[in-house]
Amino acid sequence: MMIEYGVLKELDRPVDDVLAELPGTLKEEGFGVLTTIQLHEKLKEKLGVDFPRYVILGVCNPPFAHKALKKEKNLGLMLPCNMIVYENNGGSIVAAVKPTVTMQAVGNDSLQDIAVEIESRLARVVEAL
Repeated sequence: MMIEYGVLKELDRPVDDVLAELPGTLKEEGFGVLTTIQLHEKLKEKLGVDFPRYVILGVCNPPFAHKALKKEKNLGLMLPCNMIVYENNGGSIVAAVKPTVTMQAVGNDSLQDIAVEIESRLARVVEAL
């Protein structure tokens, strides 16, 4: 499965297994998890609808976030980088945003090298799972 704005991998493992492994895999690439949103729970709470397990993670690599913010003060509007893990046909999908795509909206070419590096690291995280 391909998406233009993210790096995605289909896994034959349950969401809980992926979520348990993800923090350690992220740490190897210099990231930490800042936020965890259990979207399926919020949809049930706010709308009363049932939705398959769907978790949004806000992940950050502090040194690169700092470098990027020095180049573009308002970049905090696009931080942290999002990852998702959700149920899919008995297994799960894990995906990470492609910063090279999202940073195009900013229009600051000095961010390109940082976006490429972050995307490479996030892609390695997704592939390692």
